[in-house]
Amino acid sequence: MILTPLEPEDLELLYTIENEPALWNAGNTNVPYSRYALRNYISTQQHDIYADKQVRLVARVEEEEGKSIREKAVGLVDLFNFSPEHQRAEIGFAVLKEEQGKGYGRQALRLLVEYAQKVLHLHVLYAVVAADNAASLATLRSEDFAHERLLRDWVMRADGCWEDAVFLQRIL
Repeated sequence: MILTPLEPEDLELLYTIENEPALWNAGNTNVPYSRYALRNYISTQQHDIYADKQVRLVARVEEEEGKSIREKAVGLVDLFNFSPEHQRAEIGFAVLKEEQGKGYGRQALRLLVEYAQKVLHLHVLYAVVAADNAASLATLRSEDFAHERLLRDWVMRADGCWEDAVFLQRIL
């Protein structure tokens, strides 16, 4: 697996993940994004965490196609809420539904942590995850995210009900 910057050809991947209602409570949106808005986002990114205060990368795996090998996008990883002063960032990751259960989330998270530590020289990574998202919590815990705190009624779901979240962090 490799992590790469968003390219124009990643529009459909971004469109699929950003418009998945089940993921909306993981972020700060509750409305779908148009292809136009996402195309504009891809084209205006500076790919500089200091300028954008975030970085979004595509998780790609190699796949055989006949006699050749091609890269296939399987998900996204993010560093956001970046604080250069405190050398920390929040992380997020999403894997396409059809690619889940193959260990891609864990691989992508491992690469993102390595990038944050060795390239960006961050000190702390943290995540806020819905308390009922067992798969994401297991993935984070397997990669040494700990120091958990329950955040009561942290996220309002689309149906108007409140949901708990879990705060996890990893000191690098």
